[in-house]
Amino acid sequence: MKDTYVKHTLGSSLLFLFAIFMPLYAENFSYDFHVSNPTPYKNEPIRLSVDINQTNPEVVLFFNFAVKASKAYRVDQIDSVQDTTLHHSNIHYLYVLFPLKEGEINVNFDLTERVTDEHKVAYSFSGDRDDFKKLETTDHKVTVPPLHLHAKALPKGTQLVGNFKISSEIRQHQAEAYEPINIKIVISGEGYPPVLDHIFPHDGNITFFRQPPVIKRIPTKKSIKYQVTYTMAVSHNKSFTLAAVALHAFDPLTETSYLLEIPEQHFDIRPEDHSALLDRIDDPSPFHLDFSWFVSLLEYLLVFAAGYLSAYIVKTKKPHKETEQHPFAEKILSCKDARSLLQVLMAADRQTFSPLIEVLENGLYREGKIDLKKIKQSALEKLS
Repeated sequence: MKDTYVKHTLGSSLLFLFAIFMPLYAENFSYDFHVSNPTPYKNEPIRLSVDINQTNPEVVLFFNFAVKASKAYRVDQIDSVQDTTLHHSNIHYLYVLFPLKEGEINVNFDLTERVTDEHKVAYSFSGDRDDFKKLETTDHKVTVPPLHLHAKALPKGTQLVGNFKISSEIRQHQAEAYEPINIKIVISGEGYPPVLDHIFPHDGNITFFRQPPVIKRIPTKKSIKYQVTYTMAVSHNKSFTLAAVALHAFDPLTETSYLLEIPEQHFDIRPEDHSALLDRIDDPSPFHLDFSWFVSLLEYLLVFAAGYLSAYIVKTKKPHKETEQHPFAEKILSCKDARSLLQVLMAADRQTFSPLIEVLENGLYREGKIDLKKIKQSALEKLS
């Protein structure tokens, strides 16, 4: 689409009556602003080019320029060329601008002309690095007319605006009960930053652990490309399926809608083994009096008495008594990182270790702090 130009050479074509009231600085420079498309779609990236050139070589000029912030648009600078040669100052800025609403939009600017002379410039640089003197200038605020845009509405249901691709990485589709399964989704391309609240729809039966998306901004000569990475994990105690994903996107350059799709994903989950916790005998034998316990008690008392008396007879050191470790203690101690410890605790007894499991999950998937040594010690205490 043909560029729209906003051009103005200050003081070049004013009537004498107006010239009386125009400050002299209005004749010192010219400016030229233009956009690549004055009628973009909402969220469509367009280029804004700014050129300011000194036309009066009799003075020394500097410029302060900025695009005013607004809720109606977003602007990102991608290029800047400044020539501060005395008497021939000029600047060129290139921006990417995104309209954030439909309808009429005015893009406003701040421009200040700073007038000085060679002597003041030389004086400001006369000191050393630690004694830099402030440059004295006469500053004039310049009124710049706004740049007008008309933003068109997007097709209904559009989630992304631009030319994007999507990829997914799921390394495993089989896991133990409650074992976290890592998922990475990457959306990349040119357009409005592809940041979404969530990729997969909410499912109350599936536990999601989501991290904030990582946004990579890649400026090019004429635009900005984005790469947004979504990292998450899911877990369940039985096999489940993640529904297919279809994100609705719109390419304003071709004015076509398209879908970014992730196919349905099924996960096989091996259930927890509860057989060790159940009584293998469903119908125990009838109740009867059994005095065998009394005989066993007498045997223990005799053994204890013999050991007690031997302490006075044998004048040697007590032998070192070794305690038998719990079968899971060795597994806990052998864990080198938080992820392996999490799997061991889940496999051991999820209910007993649920507070420790929650701490590990917060650390792994919600950026919490993990003291691996302290968690191991707490787990060993629960085994004793």
